[in-house]
Amino acid sequence: MKVQSTKKQTLKRILNPMPRGIRALLVKNGLLEKYKARPPYQQNDYLGWISRAKLEATKQKRIKQMLDELKQGDRYMKMRWGGRK
Repeated sequence: MKVQSTKKQTLKRILNPMPRGIRALLVKNGLLEKYKARPPYQQNDYLGWISRAKLEATKQKRIKQMLDELKQGDRYMKMRWGGRK
């Protein structure tokens, strides 16, 4: 099992690889820094959630939701999120 570490947090779940094209979409939409500012568990959850989509339409819907939530800044998986303090 791979573990991702930061100074403040350690992710103790299996890391999900970034699906093809996601990084380019984050860059294109100016959201890469907002994505990187999210806690490691959120980054990992978004990637796994997108990867598990069986239909392309579902995958695109999930990508759109992730991008929208990153733009909005106060949502994570449709839940209110206050960010790091």
